[in-house]
Amino acid sequence: MSEFYDLGKEYESNVFNDKVMKKKLPPAVYASLTKSVKTMSPIDPSIADTVANAMKEWAISKGATHYTHWFQPMTGYTAEKHESFVNFKGERELVLEFSGKELVKGEPDASSFPTGGVRETYEARGYTAWDPTSPAFVKGHVLYIPTAFCSYSGEALDKKTPLLRSMQAIDKQGKRILKLFGSKPDEGIVTNCGAEQEYFLIDESMYEDRPDLIYSGRTLFGSAPPKGQDLDDHYFGVIKPRVAEFMQDLDETLWSLGIASKTRHNEVAPAQHEIASIYETANRATDHNQLIMETLKSVAPRHGLVCLTNEKPFAGVNGSGKHCNWSIGTTKGANLLDPGKTPAQNARFLLFLSAVIKAVDEHQDLLRVSVATAQNDHRLGKAEAPPAIISIFLGEELTDILESIKTGVNPVSKKRVSMDIGVDVLPHFPKDTTDRNRTSPFAFTGNKFEFRMVGSSLSIAGPLFTLNTIVADALCEFANRLEKAKDFNKEIAKIVKETIVKHERIIFNGNNYAAEWVVEAKKRGLLNLKTTTDALPYFTKKENIALFERHGVLSKTEIESREELLLEAYVKILHIEALSMLEIAHRGIVPAVLDYSSNVAEAAAKKKKVSARLGTGLEADLLAKLSKLGDKLGKDIDALEKALADAGGNTTLKLAQYYGKKVIGAMNALRETADALELLVDGNYWPLPSYGEILYSVK
Repeated sequence: MSEFYDLGKEYESNVFNDKVMKKKLPPAVYASLTKSVKTMSPIDPSIADTVANAMKEWAISKGATHYTHWFQPMTGYTAEKHESFVNFKGERELVLEFSGKELVKGEPDASSFPTGGVRETYEARGYTAWDPTSPAFVKGHVLYIPTAFCSYSGEALDKKTPLLRSMQAIDKQGKRILKLFGSKPDEGIVTNCGAEQEYFLIDESMYEDRPDLIYSGRTLFGSAPPKGQDLDDHYFGVIKPRVAEFMQDLDETLWSLGIASKTRHNEVAPAQHEIASIYETANRATDHNQLIMETLKSVAPRHGLVCLTNEKPFAGVNGSGKHCNWSIGTTKGANLLDPGKTPAQNARFLLFLSAVIKAVDEHQDLLRVSVATAQNDHRLGKAEAPPAIISIFLGEELTDILESIKTGVNPVSKKRVSMDIGVDVLPHFPKDTTDRNRTSPFAFTGNKFEFRMVGSSLSIAGPLFTLNTIVADALCEFANRLEKAKDFNKEIAKIVKETIVKHERIIFNGNNYAAEWVVEAKKRGLLNLKTTTDALPYFTKKENIALFERHGVLSKTEIESREELLLEAYVKILHIEALSMLEIAHRGIVPAVLDYSSNVAEAAAKKKKVSARLGTGLEADLLAKLSKLGDKLGKDIDALEKALADAGGNTTLKLAQYYGKKVIGAMNALRETADALELLVDGNYWPLPSYGEILYSVK
């Protein structure tokens, strides 16, 4: 890091952005390319070579020697295959080339990417297609070109393609609504997102001594430390110097890539932190969040740290989520979820709000599916995350307005009051008309919705394409009615009122953590899909397949393959965790217990040898506890091995359900016994760094 950092100069310094394109491209080519991007229309093939050459020359000036079609497969964060610009001309004359064909299309070997049955593994061909709506960038010595990834037969094999399709779908339906309100034909709809990313930082030496973290990203053993997050003193606390240096390095790296990192702070749990970036289009926000996760991992080692993005790396303390702040806007810059000064009189806002309410209520299952993973199951429903029940928080003012529309009684206008906190020198400031609700899974926060159920390691593409699609469907239904209406304003009022009456069950402004809400939600008929195996079968319901096909977001084949992939991932994650537990138990914990027990027995024997009058009650009691727990440890190991050996099912769903019940049950039992032993065995014998050592190691 430099002593003086010029943010204005360095921001987007490694991005082939609009400013660079305007400078490097001929005016006609620049105009054609930017028009295609703004209107989401196909790129003119005749300009591809010119764009590719300009991109290559710029990248080389930044030190690039290679390029890659950067894509987001269904596994991992991102994928890349590097190709150099090197070529030969004539009699082996070295030239640096990059053609329009190479820019537009790539052909990575797709055989090793799981497809959930879309094609056989011997069918190796796949295609990457340039996404011009997300700018290329240079990282290290490589030009990264954001792309979509599909199979030889055209099925989407990535996370980006359905998101782009969903953005097209909501634009198509939203335009119909905007047109009825008098907007110009060139005004379209965009969805925007700003993601808040939580993560843990631990010392690299601690990580290297924890095989469970290395294999699975979370600790599979570990008793609670004397002090966890009990005092809430880590939240927004002073950032430790080493962490602050990491954060500054992280921000500077992200800024150079055009990622507008805005907020950084300590989170609730010890060693937990958060980074948030500024709002941007859903597609770019997704690309950038993938880059944020990669950069967190790559920058941490420069500071002797390891970054953990697993949803629940430590039991008993808060896990990490990713809050997706999602909104709908126009291509002219208007926010369609901004209530304005008089939300009760803002027909367009109320119509789009009604579309969201209708969509979330009718498609609770799909929103739950979009965040369903083995890792996120450890987090949802605990005190650090919303429950698995989907509901919407609107706040007092909006709820009152909707209630008045339903009943026909005019709402009482709630004016903002000035906050006076009793100290003359402190400024008075306007108080918001509604408080926030941190327990809600889908909360309205002024001019956007915050989807709080997303896990920290997940791509935000899934939740975003789901939201876009279900809202597009609601807008389509509204547009069908409004286009036929004799009285436009009366039909809007009718739609809004009908939506409130029919879907008010989804609105809940109370404490989502309370046990009473679970009972109340059941009375309302809301789904409570507690686990991944509860949720995923809803993905392939007939009506959900019809929904995605209706808007061209996913085909039946693509949906079925994704459900299969998600179930396979669930099983594989649990299988890896179970094998990791067994390895650690056999090679570390069992020998530690035996060695320490032998030491205690030997100590007692030595005392008796010195004098029969010396008491050995302490040793005897400790040895009895060690022996009892040691015997149970052996039985628990056997039980987990048997659970794995007996694993089976005639479908992937049945196998996943087996793992979710039998294997997880056996894992939990083994962990409970091992954690009890950790509190008895001398730390010099115990094979793993303790929670206290890990969580408080970074100074």
